[in-house]
Amino acid sequence: MAFVGIVCLILITTTLFAQIAKRLGVPAVIGQLLAGILLGTGGLNWVHPDILVTDFSEIGVILLMFLAGMESDVSLLKRYVKPGMYVAVLGIMLPLGLSWLAGWHITGSHAESFFFGIVLAATSVSISVEVLKELGVVSTKEGSTILGASVVDDILVVLVLSLSLSFLGASTESSSLPLTILEELLYFGLIFLIVKWLAPLLFSFAEKLSTTAAVIIASLVLCFSMAYLADIVGLSSVIGAFFAGIAVGQTKVKQEVLVNIEAIGYALFIPVFFVSVGLSVDLSSLLTQSGFVLLFTVIAIGTKLLGGFVGGKLASFSNPSAWMVGAGMISRGEMALIILQIGQQNQLINDAYYSPLVVVVLLSTLLSPLILKYFTRRMYP
Repeated sequence: MAFVGIVCLILITTTLFAQIAKRLGVPAVIGQLLAGILLGTGGLNWVHPDILVTDFSEIGVILLMFLAGMESDVSLLKRYVKPGMYVAVLGIMLPLGLSWLAGWHITGSHAESFFFGIVLAATSVSISVEVLKELGVVSTKEGSTILGASVVDDILVVLVLSLSLSFLGASTESSSLPLTILEELLYFGLIFLIVKWLAPLLFSFAEKLSTTAAVIIASLVLCFSMAYLADIVGLSSVIGAFFAGIAVGQTKVKQEVLVNIEAIGYALFIPVFFVSVGLSVDLSSLLTQSGFVLLFTVIAIGTKLLGGFVGGKLASFSNPSAWMVGAGMISRGEMALIILQIGQQNQLINDAYYSPLVVVVLLSTLLSPLILKYFTRRMYP
């Protein structure tokens, strides 16, 4: 029963820290991560990443990516596909390239350096959306471009991650690289079928059942089965969950599933995931990695800001408008942390760089609302 007490401690601590963070005008996820650092080896050393914490964390990250997929508004691509593509592609290429170069200079490893770039290529636009709502500019062309670009960014980063895992040396169940690639291509073909036909049929059948919460059960079956199949073919399980969320997001039961899965995830499993990330942060190592943290924080902020600006200019936006779009793409948040954890699990990064990269994600996430407010005020004084 000791684990039950640990779960209670995690839920109480993350709730309190999230509330304090929001009171201070900081994203709640920052508070939850700090709670993990406090409870783990970097603080009180009360919670350890044992098998149950790890399993709950894995379920949490699967549900988090499932929710991210459902919340990805694919329809925005139709209205702002051109500027969104420019912003997303440049916002991925710049951090990938610059992080690769900087990381290779520091580590001497091309694979590890490229993974640094994947981590910093991810964008979590939920924090930007809160700022845009607060300022009343969500429905502007800049706000819609930020949202549209975030959809493209999420999909492209997930694809880059999934296709890179095999090449970067992550362990897979397949016996050869060509077979792994074939299995992954077949899996993406299956995703198309599920999004287009199978998901609507599944939920149409579930709605006819008299079983309690049949639609929610069907959504969880779809989520976990796609995550499991992704793992079998050598992809990350969260990739399967993400596309399962996209499939559900195209059906009429989206809102029902979203509300219920948010309740399940955020009430139990997702807080454990954020705490598990913080548990592994060794603050003492940051004293020797301060230069690394500073360099990659500048890269994280500068590449997204510049990528969004150039993408906006290519779409004929004015200078203030383009800077605002770039500022809206800076925040990393959950997606970067998920990718970082995948890298640690697959031994794609040295343990010495894990904690510094978590701090880089935290700093870029903390600074992004301030930067976005500044450039939004310049555009809409």
